[in-house]
Amino acid sequence: MLRMRDAALRLWRFLQTPRGRRLFRYFMASVVSTAVSFGVLTLAYGVFRLWTEVPSTLFANIVAIVPSYYLNRNWAWGRSGRSHMWREVVPFWSTSIVGILLSVGSASLARHISLEHHFHHLASTALVDGANIMTFAVLWVLKYLVFNRLFQHPAAAAADEELVEAA
Repeated sequence: MLRMRDAALRLWRFLQTPRGRRLFRYFMASVVSTAVSFGVLTLAYGVFRLWTEVPSTLFANIVAIVPSYYLNRNWAWGRSGRSHMWREVVPFWSTSIVGILLSVGSASLARHISLEHHFHHLASTALVDGANIMTFAVLWVLKYLVFNRLFQHPAAAAADEELVEAA
């Protein structure tokens, strides 16, 4: 019990640092983006059956990129004003497209598994949604490291360097 309390206290202290606040905001932006993607995918594939799993996953993730970009840029990293095409927009879309391609591949594999095992449409939808979420969960840390370099405000970068030097 004491270890858990100590871990919670260390986590609380970390979340009070600039890096901790940024990581929490990045996490929350990812939660919002994942909820948008999950909701759109469930509606497009599961409820309305507009398309098969591949176009539905592609559509859902493209829709989710828009709030993800703005939440990450403005809220998590505190950037405002015009976006820099080569330092922000292109890398963000590039990593997002890689994520989408991996997500489409995992959704296609999930659908194949569900067809092979004769799953009901509800189970197939859950499997496709789960594959989509797991793919982005795996990429989450890598994208944080990339975005931390690209979007970080110069003052925050200096504060992070001071924290590293102090440690």
